[in-house]
Amino acid sequence: MSSASPSAAAVPLCYEHLNRSCVKTPYSPGPRLILYTVFIFGAVLAVFGNLLVMIAILHFRQLHSPTNFLIASLACADFLVGVTVMPFSTVRSVESCWYFGESYCQLHSCFDGSFCYASIYHLCFISLDRYIAVSDPLVYPTKFTVSVSGMCIAFSWIFPIICTFSLLGTGANAAGLEDLVSALTCVGGCQIAVNQSWVLVNFLLFFIPTLVMIVLYSKIFLIAKQQARQIESLSIKTGRCSDSYQDRVARRERKAARTLGVAVLAFLISWLPYFLDSIIEGTTQLWSQKCLDGNTHSAVGTLG
Repeated sequence: MSSASPSAAAVPLCYEHLNRSCVKTPYSPGPRLILYTVFIFGAVLAVFGNLLVMIAILHFRQLHSPTNFLIASLACADFLVGVTVMPFSTVRSVESCWYFGESYCQLHSCFDGSFCYASIYHLCFISLDRYIAVSDPLVYPTKFTVSVSGMCIAFSWIFPIICTFSLLGTGANAAGLEDLVSALTCVGGCQIAVNQSWVLVNFLLFFIPTLVMIVLYSKIFLIAKQQARQIESLSIKTGRCSDSYQDRVARRERKAARTLGVAVLAFLISWLPYFLDSIIEGTTQLWSQKCLDGNTHSAVGTLG
């Protein structure tokens, strides 16, 4: 009996003097330092890297194009993730406790979902932009104008924010799980309970744009191969290298599409495990511990 009491008292808590405090499971000093270093580096890179992208595009007039405006808006979404989400998620991930209050826990989750989903929709519209540019480069400037880019940007912000705040901000994500939430809630925790409504939101905000991106980049790949064969065939027939204006434009657009395709692929690889985890837990109505922390995936997506 006497040996059990000190053992129980030695259990670390997020808030030592509160009865319903969450149990703290801290890392040892070595891994703790490594995790803080990696996460802080990711947050700093997300903030200053995307800030530089926004400043460059907005400052230099020669960069004012429909595509670059989309990229600047994407950088803004990732910048906001780096400011409002990643620092707090870093502390929660390493310390296993939430020290920033219950109100900001809910707001933090809303920011996390809104800005990350906004990034996904920006990437989707950039894929559409690249598809139009590669499939018909000569008439592309008349199809994807600044006004069209502005509408894509507005939708990429408004739709995810409305969906995320209407679900997470109102608590609709935990409807039907009240008893489970009450039993597992403790002071110092910031987890999200997800029900089957979350499955629908994930489908609308992640899997639909992801499917669109996969289809568009598949078409871009096929078009690029076809154009390369046509240029090679023309060069063989004429006995010289064809270097017309149309050829130069096509090569430039294909190169841009390949670069953005790599970025999209990196983004999807980093996010897919997290959303599959959310879908599984929402379908089975389990408590989401968010083991695949959103800030880590955001950092990887931002690097793309």
